[in-house]
Amino acid sequence: MSRNDLQRIIDFRISFARRQAGEVREVPGGFLVLHREYARSHEHNQLHITGPADPEGLPELADEVMAFLPHRRITVHDEALGLLCVPALERAGYAHVTEVLMVHTGPAPEAGAADVVERELGPDPHGLLRRAVTAQQWRWMPDADEKTVHDLVERRTARRAGAEEVLFLAAHDDSGEIASWADLYLEPDAGIAQIEEVATAEPYLRRGFADAVLADALRRAAAAGCALRFLVADQDDWPLRWYGRRGFTAVGRAHAFSRF
Repeated sequence: MSRNDLQRIIDFRISFARRQAGEVREVPGGFLVLHREYARSHEHNQLHITGPADPEGLPELADEVMAFLPHRRITVHDEALGLLCVPALERAGYAHVTEVLMVHTGPAPEAGAADVVERELGPDPHGLLRRAVTAQQWRWMPDADEKTVHDLVERRTARRAGAEEVLFLAAHDDSGEIASWADLYLEPDAGIAQIEEVATAEPYLRRGFADAVLADALRRAAAAGCALRFLVADQDDWPLRWYGRRGFTAVGRAHAFSRF
């Protein structure tokens, strides 16, 4: 893994954020993405810091450019700068999460235990993927309101614009219900792919469905010529170790800050 590959990952994430945005506003040290159709999605309404920035001035900058939003969300893509921003942003009431950039090493794995297919959210409000993702979102956020759950489910539509090819993959149980799913973002010309939001519905945990989806995503990425295959994991959450056992290695970090 070279420094150049890490920069390629950072550049891909920045490009994806810009391309899927409904609106992009340039700000000192970075840019603000907005998507009013998914106003409750912090992913789609946040400040990205990509260049030189004053850590002490970042809370004021965020308040200025995000004044019309009920939340604050800042992603600092440079690892060293992100660490420098922690004290000032924590004093301003922000929670801090370290995002670990992980690259898959070795060959693509063999097929998983379950068949995996491409799915669409589609126009059907009762479609299989939408139904599965919505049900699990309510399990994760039982106290959320309808608008929040709607935005967190439907924002996948915006992701379609983020990369050259965006696939929603899903593994089914024997009855045809969706048990696990993930996003796959492909840029074959650049030789890079990201796997995102690997999730399993609670009734299907520990039955190999997530392994099947992850393995399928890696095989598809390899077949598309994407030798650099990565994902992002929370440094303090258990999936980091789960991915590590499946051939992923930490190569860098970004820093995310949130205030409600």
